[in-house]
Amino acid sequence: MPEVTRDEIIGGRLVIPAPAEEAEAAQHGNLGFVLRAHVAPGYCAPLDLLTRFAEESDFATAACVLKDGVDPATGTRHLEELAFEILTDQNELDVTEKAFWMHRRGVRRTFALMLKGWQVCEWSPESRSWRPVEDSSIIDRCLAVPLPVAALLDPAAADAAVIEALFAKGNPVLQKMKTAAKAEGRAESILKVVAARGITVSEAQRQETLLCRDLERLDRWLSRAAVASSADEVFAET
Repeated sequence: MPEVTRDEIIGGRLVIPAPAEEAEAAQHGNLGFVLRAHVAPGYCAPLDLLTRFAEESDFATAACVLKDGVDPATGTRHLEELAFEILTDQNELDVTEKAFWMHRRGVRRTFALMLKGWQVCEWSPESRSWRPVEDSSIIDRCLAVPLPVAALLDPAAADAAVIEALFAKGNPVLQKMKTAAKAEGRAESILKVVAARGITVSEAQRQETLLCRDLERLDRWLSRAAVASSADEVFAET
């Protein structure tokens, strides 16, 4: 079990993590925001999760992705599958050594957000070095949808990526918004068709149309609007 202290042990070396400066702290917050939206069902994305990676290595990752629940093989939580670190000039040695120990323990993939140069790199166990991520997105079984690399560095890209990820995962609020947008578009089409055909619509009928969110009903009204001779024929519910 990890020792819950502020001190970290990396390869037998004592490290006392310093509080983050502005750029690193901002990236840490952005990282958690993006990861949480992209993880697949059955996974979680904690920040600063302490793990004993070996007898001589006891430290936390900036962020990681792991399965929910208990690992039946150990009776404790699952091991991290993806790990993310924020690499600065001050912590490059520590982050690189962490990547080595994480891979040795079984973490499948480790990424570093390089604040110098603003790029995302992945740890290569073969060369024991960081390699720039060449693809535009990170694809992994832990992720419900591909994670855009740009979203890990740019807040504007992060906002867009989170919205797209939540939508792809079937977020009920976004699905409701999608339905509302479709309904508004069809309602406006109905009113345009009847206006083009010279059919007078009362204010009550107009408001009923604009406020309706029943797509089937709106489809019926739109079909009738093309052939009806009056507004009552369009909106009749018979």
